[in-house]
Amino acid sequence: MSKTIFITGAGTGLGKGTAIGLAKEGHHVIAAVEILSQITSLRQSAKEAGVELNVIKLDITNKKDQSLIDEFEFDVFVANAAIGEGGPISEIPVDRVREIYETNVFSTLETAQLAAKKFVQKKSGKIVFLSSIVGVVAMPYLGAYSSTKHAIEAIAQTMRAELKEFNVQVATINPGPFETGFNDRMFEEKWKWYNADKNFTPEKSIAKQEEILDQQHDPEDMIAKMVEVIPADHHPFRTAFPQSTEDQMKEFEQGVWKDEV
Repeated sequence: MSKTIFITGAGTGLGKGTAIGLAKEGHHVIAAVEILSQITSLRQSAKEAGVELNVIKLDITNKKDQSLIDEFEFDVFVANAAIGEGGPISEIPVDRVREIYETNVFSTLETAQLAAKKFVQKKSGKIVFLSSIVGVVAMPYLGAYSSTKHAIEAIAQTMRAELKEFNVQVATINPGPFETGFNDRMFEEKWKWYNADKNFTPEKSIAKQEEILDQQHDPEDMIAKMVEVIPADHHPFRTAFPQSTEDQMKEFEQGVWKDEV
């Protein structure tokens, strides 16, 4: 059954691929992008893929842009837009952490609230939050980004319980590391403030964690999974992918109870 799906952060990466993939499956997709220049790019990519998207400019941190959500009717809202930054949590400038929270938590919650209000009024709908493996697994030198996704996990779980009586579904999707460029940019961001001569965290320690960039998966596999899950009427609350990511998340959660200080 065809559905109307609103997805934020559709200008790049998994969001872009998923918007096009959903359209290929016959769904009507409202694809929100952060900046105007992404509109032309996404429309061109959609044309090359043989599909049409309703592409709009919606920076989720912009209150005026947020109001556009009220102008559309849709069955599923996908809170996908996010930013990230790597670096040691003990040293990262807190103003940079605030910026990540403004996008990943506060603005994401504001947009999800707008969608929730629409769904409650019509007694149906689904909100899907794009979380991450690091929404559960707290990895070194990804603390700022990871903590925002931990917040999203809590928001999703409480919203799910609160909206159940209104017949509104809430779910998360937790990708592992996929080669979209997002993870690479996240680690690059630290060079705007990190200085090996001034910061106490050794550069080699950060470099060790950055080796995960060499173990990233093909994003097409994640896009296919998102295209499968987002419009589905029934599926698990949390979709972690690939299987190795699900296994790592479960192992981490169990291990926390055994760790000692």
